[in-house]
Amino acid sequence: MRPPPPPHYAPDLLTAYFWSGDTLRSRNVSGTVLHGLVDVPAPPARLVADWARDATLRLGLEPGNVEALSLPRARMRWPDYRHCVQAAVDWTQAHGLQNVLAASDVALMACRGARYHHDGAQYGGAAFCNLFLSEDQGLDVHFPVIDLRIPLAKGTVLVFDTGQPHAVVPRDSTAFNVADFPPERDCTLVFLTWELPVEQADVGHALQINFDTDPATAFRLDAEQVWRNGAPAALCPESGRWCSAG
Repeated sequence: MRPPPPPHYAPDLLTAYFWSGDTLRSRNVSGTVLHGLVDVPAPPARLVADWARDATLRLGLEPGNVEALSLPRARMRWPDYRHCVQAAVDWTQAHGLQNVLAASDVALMACRGARYHHDGAQYGGAAFCNLFLSEDQGLDVHFPVIDLRIPLAKGTVLVFDTGQPHAVVPRDSTAFNVADFPPERDCTLVFLTWELPVEQADVGHALQINFDTDPATAFRLDAEQVWRNGAPAALCPESGRWCSAG
């Protein structure tokens, strides 16, 4: 006799509820991640050293945390900043995102890895575009729900839904562990990030986002959040697995 076929598991249904003006709307959480590698100049060594000091002394950057660096101060010492931005603009335009970066907020961020999380409770109305500026430190961004890993090196660029769970972990790891980021290891990554409004037509189309998928639930909520299979859920920051909220 032939063995029975393995059971079929339907993928999780993820729904983001986000503010659109004064109203909460619903939408699917996109499993599409645009990613590639662009040619960007290396930041000046003195600026990289400044970022390292800032991350350690001012931010007290701990493993798993993502914090903002000062972009205005960096731009004064970064002659190739505009070339980095232009590389991201050209790449996003080639993927159908016409002029959206120029109209979007940009920030400079640093991390020493990142725990598994999603950003749908703070940025549910946005997608992120990240351009990494640091050399390869042997780290990947890992999207556990869609089983996608992207090596992070200088010039890595990606666009993804803020509601899609993700982490920054070592290349051979499938979990976040503080011990993988000891103080003596150089594993700080610096990147530019833009918030792209998902209601902008090009962004919604590129990420295959469908809107107003659950208006009844959106009507009775009072905050942005992400639900899994019709109920609030939380994400384990070490494993990236879903667990019950609360």
